Amino acid sequence: MVNLFCGILLVMSVIMTAGWFYQRAVQNGGWTDVFWTYGTGVTCAAAALWPVAGDGIDWRRGLVAGLVLLWSVRLGTYVALRVARGSEDVRYAAIRRNWRQHFQARMFWLLIVQAPITALLSIGVLFAAYRGGHEFRFLDGLGIAVLVASIGGETIADSQMKRFRANPKNQGKVCNKGLWGWSRHPNYFFESLGWIAYPIIAIDPSNGWTLLSIIAPALMFAVLRFGTGVPPLEAAMVKSKGQAYRRYQARVSAMFPLPPKLGTTNRRYR
Repeated sequence: MVNLFCGILLVMSVIMTAGWFYQRAVQNGGWTDVFWTYGTGVTCAAAALWPVAGDGIDWRRGLVAGLVLLWSVRLGTYVALRVARGSEDVRYAAIRRNWRQHFQARMFWLLIVQAPITALLSIGVLFAAYRGGHEFRFLDGLGIAVLVASIGGETIADSQMKRFRANPKNQGKVCNKGLWGWSRHPNYFFESLGWIAYPIIAIDPSNGWTLLSIIAPALMFAVLRFGTGVPPLEAAMVKSKGQAYRRYQARVSAMFPLPPKLGTTNRRYR
């Protein structure tokens, strides 16, 4: 498993370097997320299926590879189609303005650091894939259900936001309808939720090492909530929407879906 971890780290370093060259050529930092999502899906799935001496590819390894590919194709394609329309993600646009002439040099390191992030996420995938045992357990089914639910929830959240932005009447307004009325970033919540599927499949009471699989969802939550997810996006939204977004922040949970605070209404805040 250590060799697979190192292999993922090496391959993802190459992929993210290629991503840096590409985003530099097209002047759109949003392609960073496309390279990372597809790269993570392919490398983790390949590692789950990697031949091991004396060990064939059993159904669980195929299942885990399929789950990570399903996540990768759904999210990667959604992001790729959005980025291909030409407008740069507000997070990267804000970073570009802040870093100015240092943007590309710092972007290189921002991309490269995502290689070890994938390697750490792969720990959950690898423990799930190589758990052993041929019987289909309740926890296998639960893991599948959690991942499918997370993909479904994220798809619904993305669809709701897409419809909101497509309506000219919502120009300059803040979306707080549907899932966005319970969470300011429901897509990030469901994204982090999906990585819980692998520890559910992986954890084996007879093997304490499988507890390391918890690293994956914990890391994804930390990155989205405190790293490259919520903070830069919210800073950009406050700058764009002003007090309307600050009122939204005061009423709606950051990530975990919760009922809006008392005294709120279901209108769109100006």
